[in-house]
Amino acid sequence: MERDAMHIVMVEPEIPGNTGNISRLCAANHITLHLVKPLGFSLEDRYLKRAGLDYWDLLRLEVHENFAALQMKYPDNRYFYLTTKAERCYADIAFLPEDMLVFGKETKGLPEELLKANREHCFRIPMIDEARSLNLSNAVAIVSYEALRQLDFPDLAKSGRGIENL
Repeated sequence: MERDAMHIVMVEPEIPGNTGNISRLCAANHITLHLVKPLGFSLEDRYLKRAGLDYWDLLRLEVHENFAALQMKYPDNRYFYLTTKAERCYADIAFLPEDMLVFGKETKGLPEELLKANREHCFRIPMIDEARSLNLSNAVAIVSYEALRQLDFPDLAKSGRGIENL
């Protein structure tokens, strides 16, 4: 039986390579990826496809016209907004399987009105004050793996095939 999926939401992503990397991460970890339009690239972009390698058939991908459409489709899920503007750390979240982890576009992050309307659900990744931000695909990896760790890596292989098979 398929488990409830965690969700990564990318609001108006701009860089195809980042989205491709995140697609591969989602495919490899049984995470549904949501892209909220407008996208800064075509889904046929070669850099997007190259970064996702041959994992595209494993990916559960949904594209939404806008953030409101996503929320209408998933009204009962919890939404967590990742932003450098937040006070609290992502590691303080007690994750549930169907949580929506929401990330903004590479150049501007999430819209201010979305953050203001959801202050109590805004979290950050700790870093030094002098650093502006992390690469988006790295940020998604950090937060999603913490969520998966808390959920005991559901349906994921926790050990390799063994070095004797090399």
